[in-house]
Amino acid sequence: MRKQIVAGNWKMNNDLAQTEALISALKNQTKTTDAEVMIAPTATNLWQAYNALKGTQIEVIAQNMHFAENGAYTGEISASMLKSIGVNTVILGHSERREYFNETDELLAKKVDAALAKGMRVIFCFGEELADRKAGKEEAVVGSQIKNALFHLNAAAFQNIVLAYEPVWAIGTGETASPEQAQDMHAFIRATLADKYGNDIADEVSILYGGSVKPANAEEIFSKPDVDGGLIGGAALNADDFFAIVNAF
Repeated sequence: MRKQIVAGNWKMNNDLAQTEALISALKNQTKTTDAEVMIAPTATNLWQAYNALKGTQIEVIAQNMHFAENGAYTGEISASMLKSIGVNTVILGHSERREYFNETDELLAKKVDAALAKGMRVIFCFGEELADRKAGKEEAVVGSQIKNALFHLNAAAFQNIVLAYEPVWAIGTGETASPEQAQDMHAFIRATLADKYGNDIADEVSILYGGSVKPANAEEIFSKPDVDGGLIGGAALNADDFFAIVNAF
């Protein structure tokens, strides 16, 4: 049975004191579902967050990593460096990385390979822009992003892959895909996996929705059969809101 997951992506928010305060608030919350709970603080606070949350229900994950093991890549972080501080899951392919840092499907394939080679779990993000949806190209865009970055992998690799569909037009805009739109796309994604790897693999891969999920809409979105959780942005910066989403299953 595939896992239900709620992952909070803090993006470039919270200095050390703010991170400690938010973690303290999160530790006071109670999880009432079996969903896995993850948070992705900024890189400078990963070690602090890991130590503060060790032994709790919350996993600390990374927002990004480089494909190389080491070398002359100023400012970058490798999979081994993350693993050395207890971080075993990484978000790759977020739309902001694609847009602002020109990350291509080919580059992301290398990052995915590097993470999997070190035994890390990958939350792989993808999604269409508003112009794509208006043109009726959303399935073509999403299908190509998945195939270009992931379809060189063997079936066993998908034990360590979580997919995150994020309609770019619904990130930080206050717009949200309707639950029906989210379900339609998630069903398409699962069918795309099934065409390549078979139904057994497709049915085991968790697919998260990442587009302005809030306490008010989480329950309806999560009720859809192919939506297995959420990659949460702004609402993850408030402990009450974040756990309201976690407990929406």
